[in-house]
Order: sequence, then C-alpha cells, then structure tokens
Amino acid sequence: MAYATQDDITDLYGPDALFAADRDGDGVADAVPVTRALDAASAEIDSYLASRYSLPFETTHPVLTQLCVDIALYRLASAADVATEELRRRYEDAVGALKRLAKGEQSLAIASSDLDEDGEADGPQPVVIDGPPRLFSRDKLRDF
Repeated sequence: MAYATQDDITDLYGPDALFAADRDGDGVADAVPVTRALDAASAEIDSYLASRYSLPFETTHPVLTQLCVDIALYRLASAADVATEELRRRYEDAVGALKRLAKGEQSLAIASSDLDEDGEADGPQPVVIDGPPRLFSRDKLRDF
C-alpha cells in the first residue's frame, strides 16, 4: 500500500508537478507511472522503517505522505530525464529524514493501535545491558 496518492501530489505541489508523468504528451499525467513511482517510494520508505516500526501502519502519518511524494516525484523526473536540483534536494532531504527515523533520532507519532498492551512500541526494541561495576582496570593491575 502506497503512503501517498496522485491526489496527494497535486494537493501538495499542484497539477504541474506531474509533468514528468505525461508519457504520451497529451498534457495529462499517466496513472501507471505515477502509481509505480508511489509504490517504489513506499517500498523505499518501508526499507528504512522496518527496523524500528511494525509495518504496515494502520493509518498513514502525514510525514510519510510528504516523504513518499518527494521520493516519487524525483523518481518520475529522473526516469524522464528532467530531474531538477530542487527535486534532487527534496529527495535527499527525504532520505535523510528516513535515516533519522530509522536511527531513532526522529520519531513518528505512533497511533495507540501500534502499541502493545504495556504501551510500548510493537517491533524491535533496543537492547540495554547493565551489570556490576568494573573490578579490574589498567590502574589496578599496573603494579601486578
């Protein structure tokens, strides 16, 4: 399931944003390349988020919609060989945000249905190891 639709693209950037998806030159964006780009962008998003979040999400977070649109527009423009510096920058910003989400430096507001009965996020959790204080050190063993 894609995190964004063709309507999301036009809502965010207007109908002219889809000029690269007009493969037959009739002035209207073709649905097939748009759908493929959105699906590929969603798969790229999932590849980053799968290590931290339980997928698929029940609802689409607005941040993911924005990231999906930016990635899809860059893919469409690159395929048509009309990628601009702005589209490339948006794509790189989106990938940077995904990396921060994957590392836990940035977070999505998780819906309560994505939490288990203890209120913890469902999915991989960090491992925390604790133990007694260190007995031996270089200083303690120096005169040995």
